[in-house]
Amino acid sequence: MTRLFPALALLLAGCAVVPGGEPETPSAPGDRYRAAGTEPFWSLDIEGGRMVFIDRGTDARIAVSRPEPRTSFNGHRYETGRLTVDVTHSECSDGMSDRTYADTVSVMADGRQYKGCGGAIVPPAELSGTNWRIESVGGVPAAGGRDAAISFTGDRISGSSGCNRFSGSYDLNTTAMTLGPIAATKMACPGPAMEQENRLFALLKGTVGLDFRNGDTLILTGANGQKVVLKRAI
Repeated sequence: MTRLFPALALLLAGCAVVPGGEPETPSAPGDRYRAAGTEPFWSLDIEGGRMVFIDRGTDARIAVSRPEPRTSFNGHRYETGRLTVDVTHSECSDGMSDRTYADTVSVMADGRQYKGCGGAIVPPAELSGTNWRIESVGGVPAAGGRDAAISFTGDRISGSSGCNRFSGSYDLNTTAMTLGPIAATKMACPGPAMEQENRLFALLKGTVGLDFRNGDTLILTGANGQKVVLKRAI
């Protein structure tokens, strides 16, 4: 079973529902917020009382004071003379990668409209079909002669420890992943790569805890308490 947690999907919905059945007023973006889009490429940063919009194709730049947001349908609007930003809490794909973001964003900049995505990266609906770079193993930054990575396909896990290739089976439940025996090639590697591989394979045994951070970071915690930090590879 590769499907991720139904409860998580509900938490990521754009509009929460309180026990009485009425939707809560959607919360405004925090002190730091970023949105971007393609065709044309553009970016928007809201931080420190300022909003800065850049059209990456023309290098056109608009910087204005951040107004107080006005609540709109399932979102908020920031409105100034040159720049109007509508943030809707509805999941959005940027069309250039397999990332999904929490918000759909529309920007009107000097009379020209731009559409894109913003807010937090949403965890994938399932692990199957996703790829991850190994950032650290047991608190030690990834090393080795080749990129260390993990991929999930169907009910199989595979990748590189930074030394040898490996593969095995996996199954998900609500908060953890249960791994079958890991098979690996037998190439010898210099010290740091071999040490990293030993730490990784010691962790990838039995039931491993899962913890998503901001949608593009996945932390695996083994029965030995050691952690592997993975970063989403697009």
